Amino acid sequence: MPSIDNLAERLSTYLSKDQVNLVRRAYYYAEQAHDGQQRRSGEAYVTHPLAVASILADMHMDHQSLMAAMLHDVIEDTGIAKEALATQFGSTIAELVDGVSKLNQMSFETKAEAQAENFQKMAMAMARDIRVILVKLSDRLHNMRTLEVLSGEKRRRIAKETLEIYAPIANRLGMHSMYVEFEDLGFKAMYPMRSERIRGAVKRARGNRRELVNKIEESLTHCLAREGMEGQVAGREKHLYSIYQKMRGKRRAFNEIMDVYAFRIVVDKVDTCYRVLGAVHNLYKPFPGRFKDYIAIPKANGYQSLHTTLFGAHGVPIEIQIRTREMEELANHGIAAHWLYKSNEEEQPKGSHARARQWVKGILELQQRAGNSLEFIENVKIDLFPDEVYVFTPKGRIMELPKGSTAVDFAYAVHTDVGNACIACRINRRLAPLSEPLQSGETVEIVTAPGARPNPAWLNFVVSGKARTHIRHSLKQQRRSESVALGERLLNKALAEQDSRLDQLPGERLKLVLGEYKLAELDDLLEDIGLGNRMAYVIARRLLANGSVGAGPALSEAPLAIRGTEGLVLNYAKCCTPIPGDPIVGYLSAGKGMVVHLDSCKNISELRNNPDKCIALSWAKDVVGEFNVELRIELEHQRGLIALLAATVNAADGNIEKVSLDERDGRISVVQLVVSVHDRVHLARVIKRLRALKGVTRITRVRA
Repeated sequence: MPSIDNLAERLSTYLSKDQVNLVRRAYYYAEQAHDGQQRRSGEAYVTHPLAVASILADMHMDHQSLMAAMLHDVIEDTGIAKEALATQFGSTIAELVDGVSKLNQMSFETKAEAQAENFQKMAMAMARDIRVILVKLSDRLHNMRTLEVLSGEKRRRIAKETLEIYAPIANRLGMHSMYVEFEDLGFKAMYPMRSERIRGAVKRARGNRRELVNKIEESLTHCLAREGMEGQVAGREKHLYSIYQKMRGKRRAFNEIMDVYAFRIVVDKVDTCYRVLGAVHNLYKPFPGRFKDYIAIPKANGYQSLHTTLFGAHGVPIEIQIRTREMEELANHGIAAHWLYKSNEEEQPKGSHARARQWVKGILELQQRAGNSLEFIENVKIDLFPDEVYVFTPKGRIMELPKGSTAVDFAYAVHTDVGNACIACRINRRLAPLSEPLQSGETVEIVTAPGARPNPAWLNFVVSGKARTHIRHSLKQQRRSESVALGERLLNKALAEQDSRLDQLPGERLKLVLGEYKLAELDDLLEDIGLGNRMAYVIARRLLANGSVGAGPALSEAPLAIRGTEGLVLNYAKCCTPIPGDPIVGYLSAGKGMVVHLDSCKNISELRNNPDKCIALSWAKDVVGEFNVELRIELEHQRGLIALLAATVNAADGNIEKVSLDERDGRISVVQLVVSVHDRVHLARVIKRLRALKGVTRITRVRA
């Protein structure tokens, strides 16, 4: 365990004397604040902040980050207020410490909700100062290194959270060394026996492979010397958790994974990287399709390197990474490499720092749009996928997207408005489904239309957190506006039966009723009515002074006209599939809005005379849309039966949504068709065409 003197000595190699003294001062303040407190291991508590600062010192972080590391538990564990820290050390340090501290003053229903809220708070602090996450990662790393003193259940919970959130964040920020350690420590805590078995197997395999590794390393070194290029060649080992994931995910045996020999060649400049690539491709034959140029197109976290796989001697596969010393430093420490914090905001951050800022900005956008903290953390997990695909806009701009992304993810990555108005896409100039997963190198063009809206079905195939959040947000807004519009129509109908209208009511009366229901504005009340959570006639009775409304609207009076454009708050019952022209009735379902049934539907026969639940409806003259109807057709069995029926329905401007065939005997077939039509007249035209077919004996419309 380092002492403050040892740490100060290390810091003096890259910080000024005054800055080192500020770090010392923060340490002594923390030591005093935590006086008498101990860790589970029995050590003085101050050893933990000192160890966290030591981890940051390894990354050559600035003095403010180190001071925040020393003080990161002071607000949470000692009762010292944020204001007191600001007075002692300045507002910057106080904000950093507050960003790392947990929300321990609030109570949550579940542990998951508390963790999600904590992460949400930290994300907002990260947006103000990216160093918050670096202090938090270092804090978590030291906790993981000293995890063995905790109980089994708590150990597994912390390890799971680390593997799901903190390891991917370290990877996203390009901090490979920390990412690997997080994964291996998390793996050991979650699955101690599996970790031990794989560790033992790796040790044995290393001994058996040593001779071959030395031979390959020697031949690569000779190859560089022959071509007159300087570079360091070193064997590279896969870490335990990545071996475990490959064995589990790809269903491969340990020997298959260990059969691949991995090497890294570090050179002085970018030009040499490509020359070395040519030299090793001359030495051994490359695997086709296994070359990746992350120098020309860096990964989302700023990682750069050339990757290639070769057929070595005796057909042994050799994976090679070629990179510069700067790229090596960046790959290991990411955003923390060569940290120079810009206090002047006008100076734009570059490289991995700029990418990290961009990512945090995206995280903040997710946080603002998410419905709650659990939805936010779910979207962050999606966004932390380490694998990316690289696609191009029609103008040649490169877009980085999570693996498995579709054109809808791409549209939202370009701009939220493009995603919301998206109706179709072209991939490499051909029209393609919006749900088709994108491959690296493809050019994607989005077709938009004014007035288009996100489709709820998109949530089934989008993978990026940004797309998912914006679709959900847009659907909520759309649902609210539609609920408000329907609620207004229902309330006006209830008021009209008492010779009144919403716009004729005194404002004071409206305020009084909204106060009774604890609602902020009229739209909230109308939304509740539209969603079926409140009954229009009950609200009408409250709005009209002295409750002069009768016992509720009778179904026979002034039915509400349905246009078919009400959207998400109006649903058509699947049991009786009503279409324009049918006599209909509306059933108000709490939270879902109105469900339209046939007047004769048996499913609502008991509720027909209940004004709380049912309302008389009629079809508007200008009704629009397509409506599904199920038909049962009995006909003589013949070749090409389905094709004949499809052609006939198509000729009548109908469309078959679903078809099933049930052969009753060798001669008679019964076909169930779900056909989309505009109204009853259109349905009659479709049935007339079908009846004219040879061999049709009977057609009936299927109802509940």
